[in-house]
Amino acid sequence: MNTARASSSTTPPAKGARGAGTKGIPRARREEQILAAAIDEFGRHGHASASMAAIAGRVGVTKPMLYTYFGSKDGLYLACLERVAPRLVTAIEEAMAGAKPAAETPHRVLSAVFGVLEEQRGAWFVLYDRTLKPGTDLHAAAHRHRRTIDDLAASGTADLLRGHGNQDPLDADALKHVWTGTVGALVGWWTSHPDQSAQDMAARCARLLTAIRG
Repeated sequence: MNTARASSSTTPPAKGARGAGTKGIPRARREEQILAAAIDEFGRHGHASASMAAIAGRVGVTKPMLYTYFGSKDGLYLACLERVAPRLVTAIEEAMAGAKPAAETPHRVLSAVFGVLEEQRGAWFVLYDRTLKPGTDLHAAAHRHRRTIDDLAASGTADLLRGHGNQDPLDADALKHVWTGTVGALVGWWTSHPDQSAQDMAARCARLLTAIRG
């Protein structure tokens, strides 16, 4: 991931100076830099093991600056989540809306997911962070977004089966779990092969889906 670096600063923005950043960098731009670094850090290590010091170091600011901007580590994670999840949901919705016939849906959705994650593949693992503790606000927030994606997956897999004359709800539920697991596995594989572009992955998945269908 390409994260812009800027000069270090130990002075937080003046109270009330909403547009002020650090060392002449506008606040909005500094926030973008922090979020980019944090998405990568949370994606690689999970919320539990992510280092605020590492995030600050990558951006070129102090840890107190992160707390000035986002309040806490939890606040920064939530900001990352709200950056990642809506983009994925929107991309999946648009891919499904344009998929006719239903048999085209899997490839269109995969292509859309890869497109969103092209610059920050770890973003997927911000949403699907296994280190979040059940019962916490962070887990609830992530689960809310995951449920939206699960509902889209359920709709898509049910439509696919109906196209083959199958309206069994248990078959649809089983296929939804297979599908969501497959998407996560493919993103994981892609993350370990950084030389592969989103376009490469879309083409590969087209070949794999063709092979699976026989």
